Amino acid sequence: MPRRAAAKKREILPDAKFNNIVVARFISKVMRDGKKTTAERIVYGALEIAEQREHKEAVTVLEEAVRNVTPLLEVKPRRVGGATYQVPVEVRPGRNQALAIRWLLKSARARTGRSMAEKLATELGDASKGQGAAVKKREDTHRMAEANRAFAHYRW
Repeated sequence: MPRRAAAKKREILPDAKFNNIVVARFISKVMRDGKKTTAERIVYGALEIAEQREHKEAVTVLEEAVRNVTPLLEVKPRRVGGATYQVPVEVRPGRNQALAIRWLLKSARARTGRSMAEKLATELGDASKGQGAAVKKREDTHRMAEANRAFAHYRW
């Protein structure tokens, strides 16, 4: 991060198939070693599988899943007089979607067996219904923030 000026936000172009920015961000997060075509194949395959299983539009399933996983609060460590407190803070708008996408992918990768597209489709389906590991991660984060509400006055 630069010391003088704030870093400029890059404009994210929508993906080719669905013309959606959330799908484009998802593809970028799935991508490893610069293999964008492989990442696109995984995401589009997962969305196709999710569309067949859920009987809804693919983008709708993805957006519901991201909405259900998006955190509103998180805890940040704050050092005050030798003690470190976990201070609950609201999550910034850009960061909350990034966290949701990251948690969805992490929990999809943690699933066993099958292809990545199938694992991702299952996680997206679960998250759109309000279940799954990614939704549990969000609930745990909210629970931790709620438990540490007494330290909210240390917010900066």
